[in-house]
Amino acid sequence: MDKASIGGVFLALTGIIAGLLIEGGNLGQVLQPTAALIVFGGTLGAVLLQFPLTTVIAAFRSLIHIFAAPQKHDAGLIQLLVAFANKARRQGVVALDADLEGIRDPFLKQTVMLAVDGTEPAELRKMMRVSLDSITEEEERLPAVFESAGGFSPTIGILGAVLGLIQVMQHLDNIHAVGRGIAVAFVATIYGVGLANLFFLPLAGKMHLRIRDGHRRREMMLEGVISILEGMNPRMLEIKLSGFLDDLNREKKERAA
Repeated sequence: MDKASIGGVFLALTGIIAGLLIEGGNLGQVLQPTAALIVFGGTLGAVLLQFPLTTVIAAFRSLIHIFAAPQKHDAGLIQLLVAFANKARRQGVVALDADLEGIRDPFLKQTVMLAVDGTEPAELRKMMRVSLDSITEEEERLPAVFESAGGFSPTIGILGAVLGLIQVMQHLDNIHAVGRGIAVAFVATIYGVGLANLFFLPLAGKMHLRIRDGHRRREMMLEGVISILEGMNPRMLEIKLSGFLDDLNREKKERAA
């Protein structure tokens, strides 16, 4: 599991609940099913109106990857591409055809396959760049779902508060009921603002980071295969691809070396 994601959710909820209890409140004051129904139902409805159902489902399924620890295999990918370069230098690029079955990443597999088939480097770059842009555009739709939800939920929360106040105004003859009703009405605002700033927007931000990591890895794959086609020296290739690593992964690679 991703310790940052799990810890962030736990810390946010713990801090808010602790603050409520310290001020003498109790959880029953903020656990209002009606307010939750208004905010969750209204936000989900607005999101479904903006995005296709398949995109919304895919976005929620992608939450599994947000709370899963990110797989850092960049150094291993570089070693794989360097091994391909050594093999291609000794036996020719066609010899990489035997390695296609062992390549799990679809993008890398397609790139190597085109290289084995004799595609020119410039044409290979053009073809795979289209594929890369298409993949990235498709992935960027997922965090957009949560960004939209983060924009809608505070407004829906205000709507829920107004609806609650309308009901309160019908009982102005009972001051105790008015005070309690106003408190309950504003719970919807808490739900809307809390969901937006503690969940929807942070989730979208982390998804953007994961998407950029995936885009960078595919860029590394494409540059590696094209460099192999151009006959680059394996050592030079390793140095070139190391430029794609962030500082942490670069330090790990240097320690491993």
